[in-house]
Amino acid sequence: MNKWWQTGIVYQIYPRSFQDSNGDGVGDLPGIEQRLGYLHDLGIDAIWISPIYPSPMADFGYDVSNYTDIHPLFGTMADMDRLMAAVHDHNLKLILDFVPNHTSNEHPWFLESRSSRDNPRRDWYIWRDPAPDGGPPNNWLSRFDGSAWEWDAQTGQYYLHSFLAEQPDVNWRNPELRAAMLAVLRFWFEKGVDGFRIDVSYRTMKDAQFRDNPPNPNWRPGMDPAKQVIETYTRNTPDIEQFNRWLREVCDEYDDRVLIGEINLPPHELVLHYGRSLDGLHLPFNFNLLFTPWDAAIIHQLIETYENVLPEGAWPNWVLGNHDQHRIASRIGPDQARVAMMLLLTLRGTPTLYNGDELGMLDGDIAPDQVQDPWEKRVPGLGLGRDPERTPMPWTAAPNAGFCPPDVTPWLPLNADAAAVNVASQRTNPDSMLVFTEKLIQLRRETAALHHGTYQSLPAPNGMLAYERRHGHQARWIVLNMTGEPKTWALPERGGGTAVLLTTASTVPTLTGDSLPLRPNEGVILSV
Repeated sequence: MNKWWQTGIVYQIYPRSFQDSNGDGVGDLPGIEQRLGYLHDLGIDAIWISPIYPSPMADFGYDVSNYTDIHPLFGTMADMDRLMAAVHDHNLKLILDFVPNHTSNEHPWFLESRSSRDNPRRDWYIWRDPAPDGGPPNNWLSRFDGSAWEWDAQTGQYYLHSFLAEQPDVNWRNPELRAAMLAVLRFWFEKGVDGFRIDVSYRTMKDAQFRDNPPNPNWRPGMDPAKQVIETYTRNTPDIEQFNRWLREVCDEYDDRVLIGEINLPPHELVLHYGRSLDGLHLPFNFNLLFTPWDAAIIHQLIETYENVLPEGAWPNWVLGNHDQHRIASRIGPDQARVAMMLLLTLRGTPTLYNGDELGMLDGDIAPDQVQDPWEKRVPGLGLGRDPERTPMPWTAAPNAGFCPPDVTPWLPLNADAAAVNVASQRTNPDSMLVFTEKLIQLRRETAALHHGTYQSLPAPNGMLAYERRHGHQARWIVLNMTGEPKTWALPERGGGTAVLLTTASTVPTLTGDSLPLRPNEGVILSV
């Protein structure tokens, strides 16, 4: 029997940008509750909400100062309880973000740790003496800018921060810290949360010897400064396997829960996070489509590689968008965004859909004086800012698109095309991206071959991707033209299929003969 997290679709909500309910220009938990009917009708199965915990917001919630409460910006714990109950009443699941690599520097744990070298919680974080020259202990780099070590004059040591200095890394090798973190999981599981997406889970265990990372010979000025070294000793270290098991052991104390790890690794390294006996993470996030060129041959090879290296019994998953990467429609163009949606929702495994991608949203234009992202502020001009993919969800054609009141300034500007690209306008257009996505989700839900069938690639000419999904005698062929040119696909069997859904039209023809002509940027699902 397949689990809900295997046959279902996960929908990521960036809470600041989903729905403002109280007129402050920032999305919140009651706003999410208001839109549960939309999510239910869309057909998704679970919502994953980015962090909503108390935080100084140095990195918009990924600097947590209290893991077991709600930031007032998003509401109250009572709001969370109501949202959780309403989510379950809509027959949906709720997944929260868990940030285990670091806390805020304002977390009480860190304030104690920083107070003196002999504080009982000193070892809850990673402190080191200076190098012989008085500088940082080694060459480890922050993901945001410069050294990963911050000098603390009061205690005469450096502390580690893989991201901002306001985000000190915790020490998972300390049993008391570990117990405190695992208690956070139990707190939310007891409340009824259905799972966690684990932030940068593959970075939590660092090299115990604190060895220098090797230099990156391919780095050049103008590239991401953090990539000047190869992160041999600061991510995906061998003992990450133990970290995954610690979390899984807690998760297994509860029925029908899921752990999803944020892990940006190639397939052969990624799949190790399932665990040797599938006792690690249920779903190590497969981000490879986010960083693979939009080329049919390359994507075909990626799918084959991933399928071939998956451990027996491990469940695959795919991601095409999130709050940290430019929107898929901006990366490959609005026409191919439909093809991408068909790919995401018909590959074998669990898909994760980023809020707004079902509308074909593009990146927003953010003026210099509107920048909110600390990464962009620290290393401007390198294209690393994440604000463009975080612009507010457009619900209607009204001013501020129904996200917040018309007389309120939203935390980020609405997209310039929000009056046309919004839920209300697309809902009444049978050829819209939203209606297409809903049809695709419905087809996936009612077709066993698509939600838990096998995968087999099919021959296809250059620029096309074709594969079969099969469950027993039920089979579907998915054929994708990933170019702007007309293409023809030779059917594996003469007269072998009936089109059930196309990316380019609201009506589908009955096909005959031994070949299938596809228009530019067209995808089709055939019933065999």
